[in-house]
Amino acid sequence: MLVKDRVSSSIATSDFISRDLSWLKFNYRVLDQVKKPSRKIFEKLKFLAITSSNLDEFFMIRIGSLYNYIDYGKERIDYSGLREKPFRKKLLQETQQFFQEQNQYYTEKLVPQFEKNHFSIVKDLTKLSDKQRQNLEEYFNVTIYPMLTPMTYDSYHAFPTLMNKLLIFGIVTRDPNDKKDNKKLSFVQIPQNLPRFYEIDEEDHIVFIPIEEIVRAYIHRLFRNINIQSVNLFRITRNGDFTLDESDDLESSFVEEVRRKLKTRKTGRVVRIEAENGYSSWMMRQLINRWSIDKDNLFEVEPGGLMDFTSLWQIVKHPDFRNRAPKPSPPVPPVTYPEMGNEDIFEVLKHRDILLHHPYNDIEPLLDLIEKSAEDPDVLAIKLTIYRLASESRITAALLKAAENGKHVSVLFELKARFDEENNMREAQRLHKAGCFVIYGVSSIKTHTKLLLIVRKDGKQVTRYVHMSSGNYNEQTAKLYTDLGLLSTNEVYAHDVSEFFNVITGHSSPTDYQYLITAPRDMREQLVTLIRQEAKNAQEGLSSGIAIKINSLEDREVISELYKASQAGVPIKLIVRGICCLRPGRAELSENISVRSIVGDFLEHSRIYYFHNNNEPKIYSGSADVMVRSFDRRLESLFLAVNPTVKKQMMNILGYNLRDNVNTYLMQEDGSYQVRERGKEAAFDIHKEFFRVTREELEKVELF
Repeated sequence: MLVKDRVSSSIATSDFISRDLSWLKFNYRVLDQVKKPSRKIFEKLKFLAITSSNLDEFFMIRIGSLYNYIDYGKERIDYSGLREKPFRKKLLQETQQFFQEQNQYYTEKLVPQFEKNHFSIVKDLTKLSDKQRQNLEEYFNVTIYPMLTPMTYDSYHAFPTLMNKLLIFGIVTRDPNDKKDNKKLSFVQIPQNLPRFYEIDEEDHIVFIPIEEIVRAYIHRLFRNINIQSVNLFRITRNGDFTLDESDDLESSFVEEVRRKLKTRKTGRVVRIEAENGYSSWMMRQLINRWSIDKDNLFEVEPGGLMDFTSLWQIVKHPDFRNRAPKPSPPVPPVTYPEMGNEDIFEVLKHRDILLHHPYNDIEPLLDLIEKSAEDPDVLAIKLTIYRLASESRITAALLKAAENGKHVSVLFELKARFDEENNMREAQRLHKAGCFVIYGVSSIKTHTKLLLIVRKDGKQVTRYVHMSSGNYNEQTAKLYTDLGLLSTNEVYAHDVSEFFNVITGHSSPTDYQYLITAPRDMREQLVTLIRQEAKNAQEGLSSGIAIKINSLEDREVISELYKASQAGVPIKLIVRGICCLRPGRAELSENISVRSIVGDFLEHSRIYYFHNNNEPKIYSGSADVMVRSFDRRLESLFLAVNPTVKKQMMNILGYNLRDNVNTYLMQEDGSYQVRERGKEAAFDIHKEFFRVTREELEKVELF
């Protein structure tokens, strides 16, 4: 049997699916959005840019993490059963296939649509008019040229530090006066603070000129009196996965350690090279040897292609095309707060819980609560956790105002929020200087929970307002991600959240929570107990069922319990947007488990855990996915839904997800995904239907 066949056999027979191979399947589902005939060109380019950004992060974090094992001789066995080096080869082969499909679709299907949509990307500068070329040359001379720095590598010059994810020219030259006729290699990095495309406005048409083509046209001016043998465009991706040395708990040491580690993202080991087809083989041998990689790490862009599709955002967001993209539906009032408007949010919450389902419901009630709390003289304290913030955040502004007004403000900023570290450090220091009590994460554990507590004097009493959420306190992503957030004055929630904040900000270890399940305390154990109860009910002939909606399913122990519950006869319906390491529909293992993934206009980000409990459902929502990192290395929380209407809302969300036949992919036993065929059914698109939910709809929902 060939090695390749042994690899395929190992992957197929394992009861668990590789996390990383599963993620690649997810990115294929995003690429499917590019191919949908119903989408306009600007939507297609948006999704293509997203696939490219996703792939960059995959190489920086997942491939980077794998190289941490390979480079330091550490052992790692993937869920598929493969060791480090065979798995590296398998992953790179799979990503090569995705990369080629992505690029082929761009050149063959998308580029021909540009002209009729009133724009073009022109790489051949000879197609421009004399006047346009003259303007380009002036742009190069005045703006680009002063920023370019040729960096030579030879016996007199050290190999330069080439930056992560920048476009770079590798130039092979010969000195005509060198009798030995030696080749030299130089590098020119294209500045990242210039737009990727130079724009030429024509009548009802915009021409986009890639900046690399402008540099290529005039690069000879950087190498005067030298023979240029080849000019090669490439881009590198570096390992961005780092761990922090947190042996010292001093705040200043921790912040400096984060700053120091962030610099390694710019200089970490190279894990991928993207290069234009036709590159100098001599140059490429230098790079491959220098960075200890091989041809599997080399990704070739064919002629007519474009390197780095994330640059397409410049076209997607262009003001001239704003009216050509589909308009999002305006948000609707929450089912439990239909009269949302001028009412006093403090008074409203004394009488009812409000479940916000973003982006269908506006984030405004939450922002209103925080902003009013900052100004209200009766508010005594505000406490919250921050993982990712919007730029120019209204929440940061409100907290600064609250501190100015003499209120106690406690904020936990998670400095380890990947790719938001620098923004979080900057915002945390602003609040610290304003007098807020700022906590920079908790030891080696990443704080991912989303909790808010407001303490307000109410006559002789004190009322505590809580917000518990699956999503970040970010008003920008609240328009793009589907998330759930519960606003309540329920005293049990308030007590649990207060106790949890005492754990985060102080030195406390509560004996019990009534409505919260938390990690790393005992979330895995609690979920396993709930799953086992469903299995017990099924074995005793009682009504049972599990429905879970999450982003990722990876934890081996929980998956094993779901397998056992399936074998006990429990019907299990899973809605997993991205990574899914569980194998559904396998005989004598998971015959009662179905898995679907929903990918469409909005990024599915909400989490709901439903346990039928013999017709007395227990339903949780919150920040946690079913992942090892969520249970063992993060502060997470799930809250129990106790309000009857809120419970119905959550059940209805699950019910709608199960009914969707527009954005749904059904996972197969082999780990592949198939589009859910609609057949004669009427279209049911949850990204439209949730804008039309009524209270009457909630009474109809049945999951099992």
